[in-house]
Amino acid sequence: MAVMVITMLFIGVAMVVSPTAYDALRSVHRPLGVAVLVLAVVRVVNRFLHRPPPHPPTMSRPERVVAIGSELLLYGLLLVQPLVGWAMTSAAGTPVALFGSLRLPRILPADPTLYSALHQTHTVLAYLLFVTFLAHMSAVLFHSLVLRDGLLDRMAFWPAERRKEQSPSDVNADGT
Repeated sequence: MAVMVITMLFIGVAMVVSPTAYDALRSVHRPLGVAVLVLAVVRVVNRFLHRPPPHPPTMSRPERVVAIGSELLLYGLLLVQPLVGWAMTSAAGTPVALFGSLRLPRILPADPTLYSALHQTHTVLAYLLFVTFLAHMSAVLFHSLVLRDGLLDRMAFWPAERRKEQSPSDVNADGT
């Protein structure tokens, strides 16, 4: 999903700065947005059905609160942003074309004023998603590359071999 979100953000920016490529980019942006929405719903359902693994012991209580808050914000944005995009497209009076003749139904009536408000909302949410995503990924990279505490294993879908807890005296000079 991280790759999809990054792709969506870059396509969104490219749509704004490249009017000549707008239609081609939009034809990728919309179905990808629907895919993000579907996968976000799957992730949220999975999160409710399965308790996530514990945070690594290297995380302090305030870090855990921030991590949980950013996770909830990301889940919310991954659900709301595509829905706002769909609503905005509906308010513009254009269908959300997925592939060929497959189209999503309109969820709002065509209304230029509503479209304008939703366009602004979609833009603000995109910036918020970008900042939240960068902060979250920076923290994950810090834990994975600097602290090496197995935080990425907590987020992975693949079965991760749980590392034994190492004390500082168990770590070799090369960090292994």
